[in-house]
Amino acid sequence: AHAHGAGLVVSEMVASGELAKGRAGCDLRIRHSGLPVHMVQLAGREAAHMGEGARIAAGEGADIIDINMGCPAKKVTGGYAGSALMRDLDHALSLIEAVVGAVSVPVTVKMRLGWDESALNAPMLARRAEQAGVSMVTVHGRTRCQFYQGRADWRAIARVKQAVSIPVVANGDVGSPEEAAAILDQSGADAVMIGRAHYGAPWIAGGIATAAGGAKTQGIPLTPQELTDYVVSHYEDMLALYGVESGLRQARKHLGWYLDRHAPGVCAEQRKRILTSFEPAEIVAELRRVFTDSLPSDSLRSAA
Repeated sequence: AHAHGAGLVVSEMVASGELAKGRAGCDLRIRHSGLPVHMVQLAGREAAHMGEGARIAAGEGADIIDINMGCPAKKVTGGYAGSALMRDLDHALSLIEAVVGAVSVPVTVKMRLGWDESALNAPMLARRAEQAGVSMVTVHGRTRCQFYQGRADWRAIARVKQAVSIPVVANGDVGSPEEAAAILDQSGADAVMIGRAHYGAPWIAGGIATAAGGAKTQGIPLTPQELTDYVVSHYEDMLALYGVESGLRQARKHLGWYLDRHAPGVCAEQRKRILTSFEPAEIVAELRRVFTDSLPSDSLRSAA
């Protein structure tokens, strides 16, 4: 995303407890990415783990620590992390204070509007986070109980913006320059975060950012061959980073997103081979057949 013009990107969510305990693989998620600003996102429910995780990440070169209080996934909220923290602001603040106290780099928080419609407490959480030393908040315009149903309420984010003096980033249902302009107008936020719109199109945020500045986005694949090379390169980079065994598993969701977005008509047998094979060479060959042979170029132009 950064290579295409996104102003700031954040790491994959890292479980602070696993990081603090030295679980294998966590170091890959906090490793310095080589970007101008290295931002690491932590999730957890224990103040000691959050503080230690932040300290470890900062020691590995993190320039910003982001605290996840917005993830709605049951496997996260079931462990009383992510957006479940919005049900107990005192506990949420104890985690924020632990992280702020553990590092000298800026700390940010990602949140939702609240747990449900009866508890839209994002303005209060943001205000208390600012008082605790948080430098920026990002707000997704839904409650946790909405998950991703309906439309994000961009105007509700404005109440958070009015409650604090630190920068507010608006998030939810933005996948085009027009939607980015609209969310900024309705929320009064200082910036926009792109999430699910990146699935199968990592260049989306950069495209929106550069379009707003009147520039041309760099590196967007506009032909079937360019997309094929892009997807294969992404896949091979993941194998190189995580190793073949782990990389095969972790790459499958990304390959699925590329297929959903750019080759929705791929036959079931080909899709199954791509998403279940344990042979990288076979997967690459199938990707080249699917995208080079069957992809209409206009699907790329619309995605760009």
